[in-house]
Amino acid sequence: LCEIGKVVIQKRVDNHNQKNKRGIAIMNFGILVLLIAIILFALLAFKQLSALILAPVVTIFVLICSGIPIMEGLQDMFMPAAADYVSKYFLTFFVGALFGAVYQFTGAAESIARFIGGLCHGKFVAPIIMCITGILTFGGVSGFVVFFVIYPIALNLFKESNLTRRLIPAAISAGCWTWSMTAPGSPSIQNTIAMKSLGTTATAAFLPSLIATAAEFLMIFVWLECRARKFTAQGKLFEDASLKMQLSAEELEERSSDNLPHPIIALIPIAAIILCFNALKLPVETSVTVGIILAVVLMFKKVANINSWIEVFNKGAADSGSAILNTAIVVGFGGVVEQTDGFHYLITHLQNLSISPLVFVAVTIAICAGVCGSASGGMGVAFAALTDTYKSMGVSLEAVHRIGAIAAGTLDTLPHQGAQITLLGICKLTHKEVYFDIAVTQILIPILTLFIFIPLVSLGM
Repeated sequence: LCEIGKVVIQKRVDNHNQKNKRGIAIMNFGILVLLIAIILFALLAFKQLSALILAPVVTIFVLICSGIPIMEGLQDMFMPAAADYVSKYFLTFFVGALFGAVYQFTGAAESIARFIGGLCHGKFVAPIIMCITGILTFGGVSGFVVFFVIYPIALNLFKESNLTRRLIPAAISAGCWTWSMTAPGSPSIQNTIAMKSLGTTATAAFLPSLIATAAEFLMIFVWLECRARKFTAQGKLFEDASLKMQLSAEELEERSSDNLPHPIIALIPIAAIILCFNALKLPVETSVTVGIILAVVLMFKKVANINSWIEVFNKGAADSGSAILNTAIVVGFGGVVEQTDGFHYLITHLQNLSISPLVFVAVTIAICAGVCGSASGGMGVAFAALTDTYKSMGVSLEAVHRIGAIAAGTLDTLPHQGAQITLLGICKLTHKEVYFDIAVTQILIPILTLFIFIPLVSLGM
């Protein structure tokens, strides 16, 4: 009887082990599906397939491989995530695009560009654009708003200095999504998520954060300037017939200095936006609307007539629609990914990694951001799943805060990132033409920043 009992027990154990192995195999397959989906997304993005087609196609691939009915997945996961994003951010995109259009067609952007160009004498143009976008972002202006505001300024400044347009996306996005996003005191959503999840302050780990931020800023500044000089030496200048999308005559039109608003007049609406958002604590949509009204009042005569003003606003409205759709459709893909067994298994499996606690925080948040294609989305998922784990490790929550903010801004910049797709559309450039510099400034350099920050914290700073 004892022998029979042993056999029965052993069979049950074997069956249980086999079930566990099958479960692990299924979960590993789920992670493989996510990896293939991200690679497929990147490859198709490099082939310039529209995000409006790309995101649903890759989403259907994930649904099929995950055993989720296609229509159920699209209607109950994909569309709600995309629609929620449009609902939350449409007004931000809308007023930002209107503001950008006003600055383009009144000549305000060109006025500021010429003023800055006169100060730098054609030197450090790409780094200066990075500085301007970073200051605006740190001032509280949404990155998506900054895209629309800064692009016409960057375009005119690059034209004045005869630099290739290939560096414009890297210069703009590096200013929005690196040091200004992760520095102590930044009003970025990454700082906010960490504060709410960990109970820390916006200036968490102030001294090592400040040192790491300064190092990150310097590395990006040097990279952009070196690349600008290299492109110029290779003969790749502003007018480049090899670029897939060429600028329209309207965008290339030059105004006489007499027909441009004074640089100080052009800067007043931007200053008003920063003041309204930070000092008066108005919502960003309201703040930008104040900027639009001021810009129209101050520079009304710079546009020919009422009908021309209508065309300006129509252009801005059209730009906002295409921009938010390109982003929201990628967010829909992330909404499906978050519901798959592979993603849940990945989060669980990350908790079992045997590495340094500070490195563990960086790795887990970076991976979550990469899968979601969003820094804020990745932080939200990671903190929701792993905050208790981080606390149980005994590491400083201030260090977790800052490492999380920096790490979230690494793998989120894979080619399927919605913000990146939006910016490339605004700049009329492709992944193939510009992604290398984006990857260096927003993946490689932030990772190097972590290698600076973590040792500083480990030394007790």
